[in-house]
Amino acid sequence: MELTILMPCLNEAETIVTCIRKAQTFLRESGIDGEVLISDNGSSDGSRRLAEEAGARVVVTDRRGYGSALIYGTQQANGRYIIMGDADDSYDFLHLMPFVEKLREGYDLVMGNRFRGGIEKGAMPFSHRYLGNPVLSTIGRVLFHSRIRDFHCGLRGYNREAFLALDLQTTGMEYASEMVVMAELNGLKICEVPTTLKKDGRSGRPHLRSFRDGWRHLKFLLMYAPDWLFLYPALFFLVAGTLQSAVLVIRSVSIGQITFGIHTLLYCSASIVIGLHILSMYRIVRVFTYNHMANIPGKTDWNRRIRENRIIFAGTALTAAGIALSVIALMIWKHTGYGDLDPERVMRLVIPAVMIIEAGIQNICTGFLIGMMKIRSVGKKD
Repeated sequence: MELTILMPCLNEAETIVTCIRKAQTFLRESGIDGEVLISDNGSSDGSRRLAEEAGARVVVTDRRGYGSALIYGTQQANGRYIIMGDADDSYDFLHLMPFVEKLREGYDLVMGNRFRGGIEKGAMPFSHRYLGNPVLSTIGRVLFHSRIRDFHCGLRGYNREAFLALDLQTTGMEYASEMVVMAELNGLKICEVPTTLKKDGRSGRPHLRSFRDGWRHLKFLLMYAPDWLFLYPALFFLVAGTLQSAVLVIRSVSIGQITFGIHTLLYCSASIVIGLHILSMYRIVRVFTYNHMANIPGKTDWNRRIRENRIIFAGTALTAAGIALSVIALMIWKHTGYGDLDPERVMRLVIPAVMIIEAGIQNICTGFLIGMMKIRSVGKKD
């Protein structure tokens, strides 16, 4: 079979029959050997019965969620190609040939673009059309070097075999982002075609929850881009804190009537500690990704590149240096009379000393944690 038209379903009794009939009409008029497959995961309004009576094949999964329905439906599909679309009558199942043509040309993922094809008035909330979708799509393009302009279009076609090989995991609405991200990371062939969006036929609330699902999409995008989530912020905090501390540890700086002294130095030291903490998280995430997320491609063996012994020894050296600097500050305080004591002179030693000790202990702990993560469980198979 060439094509499966796949629809996830959760209580879509009002529109499911209309969508099925449109999909069947497309298959019949285009002469494509295909099927209409409904992947239901919890309907209680008779949607399954209506779908079967309309001539669709229905499969049922116990796992709730948009992604769960689509993953199970993809596994059960008979078609070489799959075109997925919501069962709420918002997408045009009568005009799917642009998707089929691109799939036949060898594209692994064919995305619909609603902004190019046309969005009916009232079909998409203002916040989604002018804020949510554009912002999340832009973030996706920047983080993953993608050319896709509409990351969250629910009408898309894909090569079944190629996507089963990706082993997609997310169960909620963020599955739409995972499809694009994993296709980009694995070098699949991707394109976009214009499609339309009209107001859905539901009388009740849509399944999509703006803030909850928007956050899930954003969180997913960031978690699969650890350089942007951890490395670049860490470098910012480290560089900003170090450059300013290098000046303030020697003397105060005045700009106009404002003086930056030991209090500013304290915040700069905190910036360095924050940067080192985020950098430690980056190292841990990289080792975790290499060991436990095999579906993310990457040639770098982070197990060998990040060496825990070096991190532990560097942490030990930093801790010793911080303690030594603390001793120097103590000696200055001890041998200076109370009346002659310059608090700023001592604090310019104490603040960096505390920061260095914190950084050293953190590195020691990070090194041991990374070492523990590399230990294979006894009897565990690769």
